[in-house]
Amino acid sequence: MQDLYPSRVGAEPALAPRRDPVLHGPSRGSLGEEQRRKLEHDGYLCLPELLAPAESDVLLAELDALRRAPEMRGRPEVVLEPDSEAIRSVFDVHRLSRTVERMVQSDPLLSIVQELLGSDVYIHQSRVNFKPGFEGKEFYWHSDFETWHVEDGMPRMRALSVSLNLTANTPVNGPLMVIPGSHQHYVSCPGRTPSDHYQQSLRRQEYGVPTREQLALLVERGGIAAPTGPAGSAVLFDCNLMHGSAGNITPWPRSNVFVVFNSVDNTLAEPFAGIAPRPSYIASRDFRRVVRA
Repeated sequence: MQDLYPSRVGAEPALAPRRDPVLHGPSRGSLGEEQRRKLEHDGYLCLPELLAPAESDVLLAELDALRRAPEMRGRPEVVLEPDSEAIRSVFDVHRLSRTVERMVQSDPLLSIVQELLGSDVYIHQSRVNFKPGFEGKEFYWHSDFETWHVEDGMPRMRALSVSLNLTANTPVNGPLMVIPGSHQHYVSCPGRTPSDHYQQSLRRQEYGVPTREQLALLVERGGIAAPTGPAGSAVLFDCNLMHGSAGNITPWPRSNVFVVFNSVDNTLAEPFAGIAPRPSYIASRDFRRVVRA
């Protein structure tokens, strides 16, 4: 398969124009035209009330219990903070939590994703990120698609992420930050990917990281936004949007569920880095598990 988005090939880092549309399907009424234009232009869209407050409280309690369960320690889906034994993330969370599983199959979320991707969808990846007060570490700037393309073999930019706030995401407790408009450029990164890179990168990423010059240029063009919101609100964003988050030095925790929907017409090939595929709990190859309401 031709590599339309080369990265980590030992060449100089570069910015290349996006070669795929942002909106893959026509309007079906799940979103208004202004919302569709916002997503196409900025690369992200806020969904103010994806879950009711009571629903988000139930989900947070369930995932907090999952985090505290002794049997979770040592599971491959569990990722620890880079400098401590605190749990940073739990992957494949829609298979570990029935509440998350129900959420990804519910409307209006599913209808919105199917409309924007123009096809049926499956779950490429899901995880819960815990950023506890005082000790939650940063997630450095990155494009998810660059990693999914290079390390998982995702061919094209036809996937969407949903970040659901389990707690209030405020301007000060390490919220998601995005560079509006950055999804229109493919950021080719320096270096070559080592085998089993995911074992380190999920704690602290060292490959697939843009240069400061690339980031400065993207920020000069689009600025930086922090789409904050209360528990139950969410952010829908394009797979190629440059994003990250700062550490949390406040007393207030920041926890989010991330679910990645990929088009069934964009299934994974062999990783373009020439390495072994990452485990299925990070990058699902079960394309037959189509998500339906």
